[in-house]
Amino acid sequence: MLSCGRKAVRGEKEAAEVLVRHAEQPGQALNVDVCFVPEQHDAQEKLPAVSGSSGRLMVERLPAEGEAPPHWPGQIFGEAELDYTAAMHQYAQATRDRLIHTQAERQPRRLEPSQWRLASDRWDERFRVRQRRQQEDAAWLAAKAEHHQASLEHRALTRQERKQQRAVWQAKDLAWRTLREQRQQLMRQRQQENEAWHQLNLTVNDALADGTQARTWIAILVVTDNCTRQCLGLPIFRSGAKLTSHEVVVALQAVLPNELDFLISDQGTQFRTSAFAQFALEAGFIHVPVYRHRPESNGIAERFVLTIKDWLRCQAWQSAEQLQVHLAVFIPEYNERPHQGLAIPGLSPNEFANRFWLM
Repeated sequence: MLSCGRKAVRGEKEAAEVLVRHAEQPGQALNVDVCFVPEQHDAQEKLPAVSGSSGRLMVERLPAEGEAPPHWPGQIFGEAELDYTAAMHQYAQATRDRLIHTQAERQPRRLEPSQWRLASDRWDERFRVRQRRQQEDAAWLAAKAEHHQASLEHRALTRQERKQQRAVWQAKDLAWRTLREQRQQLMRQRQQENEAWHQLNLTVNDALADGTQARTWIAILVVTDNCTRQCLGLPIFRSGAKLTSHEVVVALQAVLPNELDFLISDQGTQFRTSAFAQFALEAGFIHVPVYRHRPESNGIAERFVLTIKDWLRCQAWQSAEQLQVHLAVFIPEYNERPHQGLAIPGLSPNEFANRFWLM
């Protein structure tokens, strides 16, 4: 959910006037976040505090005396004549600078070979691999477009002309089939290389970390529908604070709806990698990272984190497996209970979603 409004000036008692914007259809936009809980927990023990909000983004504020009115991309949501999709596209375009990935450009300062320098060299090599892949992809798209055009021209010929050019067309078609098979083999090879790369990253990162410190935190990926507030999944990760972008991508692939247009998240490191940007491109959605220090911009996910931690406080677990059992109970319970943040207060997320599908 994104909203715009006016904060009350100092001394005013009335509530802020807020224009709230939600996705217009289920599956159109998702809010995601990562929260952390202890690997072991006793019932009624206080869980770590998490900053949250009411699920609203206040995108308009009064300037101080003598200060020029500020401008920021979120003001686009104050334009009521724009529908949700148009507003989200303009907001995402205005904030694309937050998706610049520069990790491969960092240079090691030390001359002696250290583990950190080796890690930097690996990133440089990975950057060169990605550049080569971009060139290969461009060549493939050009060849695909050329074959499509040739196919259209061949179909436009008369039967007699096609018969005369049968040998030429068969040679072209055979060359295209060979090229397509090579492309498929290349994509399978890329997948294997990606798996090896991510596994190497995990191994190296573990080696760089202090091996004497046991992992005591479990990461939970929160995935909620912006329109219906349904919880679509709560995958957990024993990697805790070492959660990688690859792990997040694999988990999201299992729950993302086909009609997804926008995915809203904070600027956590898991969402700011080239791998996640490539995932967004391949899956066909726009990644919308909110501004730092403004958790209310991703308020739906932040508020959900507060809800689940409040529920988990009454539970006890001694392992990730036991925690997963609790979460499996929580998801249907949450989706079936009344939710006051919906356009029709009092309905559960599941009931609200069903009303859309019946329309």
